[in-house]
Amino acid sequence: MSLVYKFVEISIVTDESIEEAVNAWVSRGWQWDSIKFVTTEASRRPQMAFISFVREVRHEQGQSPGQGQGEPPPPGSGPRLVKSEPGDERE
Repeated sequence: MSLVYKFVEISIVTDESIEEAVNAWVSRGWQWDSIKFVTTEASRRPQMAFISFVREVRHEQGQSPGQGQGEPPPPGSGPRLVKSEPGDERE
């Protein structure tokens, strides 16, 4: 077994957005690990937050570590919580 980590960026930091992100990823089998806030000297309010999740994965015979793990959820399976990559049709 090994650990796989997931990092989610929240650009609008409110209690609702944090709650939505944590509940969405926990319901997908991830365990909340930590949250880090990004602030500036000009404002005490966080500009963004990074939430980390972790889960244990069991490696099946013939499968390399990380293969098939940490993949994004299929389209339409929940809120889009991270920035999309170029060519990602789920925007």
